Amino acid sequence: MTTIGLIRHGVTAWNKEGRAQGSSDIPLDAEGIAMAERVAARLAGEHWDVIYTSPLSRAKMTAEIIGSEMPGVPMVLDDRIRETGGGKIEGTTEAERIEKWGANWRELDMGFEPHDEVISRGMACIHDIQDKYPGKRVLLVSHGSFIKRLLHELVPDADLDQGVDNTSVTILTLQDEGNQCSLLNCTAHLKAVDA
Repeated sequence: MTTIGLIRHGVTAWNKEGRAQGSSDIPLDAEGIAMAERVAARLAGEHWDVIYTSPLSRAKMTAEIIGSEMPGVPMVLDDRIRETGGGKIEGTTEAERIEKWGANWRELDMGFEPHDEVISRGMACIHDIQDKYPGKRVLLVSHGSFIKRLLHELVPDADLDQGVDNTSVTILTLQDEGNQCSLLNCTAHLKAVDA
């Protein structure tokens, strides 16, 4: 049994502008850094054995901020948990896509990374984590589309209609008899100070 804590990176300027990021390496903005600090403070009181992170700067910086609150916890960069490749739409907004390719742009070949490849690399990483860290607690800092696809694979009955929010915490227990999701898309750490 291995526990996985899935964390989406803090917000970026492109998130706010509604631009598709995909594999483009867009950094956190000031608000994203503050969000990462809030999730780091939340997780600091919990025991985690290792942090895996996407090498894209928005996730890596979020992971580094979390790691700064967890002295001695090793960090592993793993390209298999990077965001889904967005092909030609990276850097564009919905309005720009419609202007450039028409309202039916989703029906065109935009060069997206195939879903099967995303799941294949994500599950390979998960299986490696299970083999290396049985009975341990592993944080995995990644991206919205990637996390959503991975969750559909690991916990098919999870309700993910609302998506995955920036710096949200999702906790999974991986077990032979079926994976359990005990926390889904929780952003209580952001609301605590806003209230």
